[in-house]
Amino acid sequence: MKTKRAILLGIAIWVIGILFYSISYAIPILEPADTQANIVLFVVVMPLVWFACAFYYKKDHKTHGFKVGQTMLLTAVALDAFITVPFFVMPNGGNHYSFFTSIGFWIIAAEFLLVASLYWYARVYTKHSVLN
Repeated sequence: MKTKRAILLGIAIWVIGILFYSISYAIPILEPADTQANIVLFVVVMPLVWFACAFYYKKDHKTHGFKVGQTMLLTAVALDAFITVPFFVMPNGGNHYSFFTSIGFWIIAAEFLLVASLYWYARVYTKHSVLN
């Protein structure tokens, strides 16, 4: 596994996700802004993880998508713990516990792993299992 590559992609996904999450607060469409931001993040994470996996698998064809997705997700979670929660959640009255026990967090985390695994099965596994 190319760990450094997966970590860098996890950082890129986190940065772009935070940008979309923050911008969604500036465009009020739904009444609870947190729900709107989570919906935006849910929608944005799908193509971000898909494209990150496409970039990752240009150099590696052996590592299972779940493992790559897990590495990218844990990178994003670490950045959430060290940056998102202290600078964005705590000033609004939240804390680490409320952030990491939120159902929205776990749905997006599951989506992250699911998209990475689906990419591997759809684009990597099928090509390389047929060739071997």
